[in-house]
Amino acid sequence: MSQIKIYGVDEHLNPIKARLSDVIHSCVVDALCFPHDKRAHRFFPMNVADFYFPGSSTAKYTIVEISMFEGRSVETKKQLIRMLFERVCSQLDLTPNELEITITETPKHNWGFRGLPGDEVALNYKVDV
Repeated sequence: MSQIKIYGVDEHLNPIKARLSDVIHSCVVDALCFPHDKRAHRFFPMNVADFYFPGSSTAKYTIVEISMFEGRSVETKKQLIRMLFERVCSQLDLTPNELEITITETPKHNWGFRGLPGDEVALNYKVDV
């Protein structure tokens, strides 16, 4: 299970939302072995006055926050991060300084979906990859 939030300045984020979602999803499918039809992305385009970013970046600065079940190996998470940098930067004209990625893991029992706590739901994919 994962939920992904994407933050950025509206004038830069809005035109690339669909493509960015596709690229992010391709990385999640490849690195985390997610089913192709499992996508939960939410975009938060912000006014430039409400979104402060590092001086080493530009107004194209984009934050990708991934919340997911715990259980993936460190190498799997690093592979996901590497894929995101490579694919997002090459396909969406961002530099590594304009992209920030965070992964937050929580126990399955801290999730609720399909009417049950997450540790009681039968998934059609593996988490321990």
